[in-house]
Amino acid sequence: MVNLQALTAKDISQIIPFIQELNPELNPAVIQENQREMFNISNYRCFGLFQGDNLIGLSSGWITIRHYSGKQIEIDNVIIASTHQSKGYGAQFIELLEQWSREQNCKTMELNSYLTNPRSHKFYFTQGFKILGFHFYKDL
Repeated sequence: MVNLQALTAKDISQIIPFIQELNPELNPAVIQENQREMFNISNYRCFGLFQGDNLIGLSSGWITIRHYSGKQIEIDNVIIASTHQSKGYGAQFIELLEQWSREQNCKTMELNSYLTNPRSHKFYFTQGFKILGFHFYKDL
């Protein structure tokens, strides 16, 4: 049995390894500073997927309102610990995130996925997501 729990700034030490798993090139100090800043933004949420007391998954999200979708959650960094992948936990995590989002009156869920992660693309298609466009990025 798994459950969804809100994570806070006090959980940053548990969050860092998950972010590093998806982004191994990132410095832990940078992750820590970014995470602290994110927790200070009012529409930011961070979620842990727990199996008992064991954190096995991480995701975060931003509640936004867009003209094309209405109120939505844009989930970010959906990560299941490598020891727990391919066991159905990702689908359970998405289902719990959807349930939480509906309780917040969100109408849609949106996410970005790295082009270099085709395994995640297949997973998101099986979860009912579709591709709407491209995500563009520019350093400033």
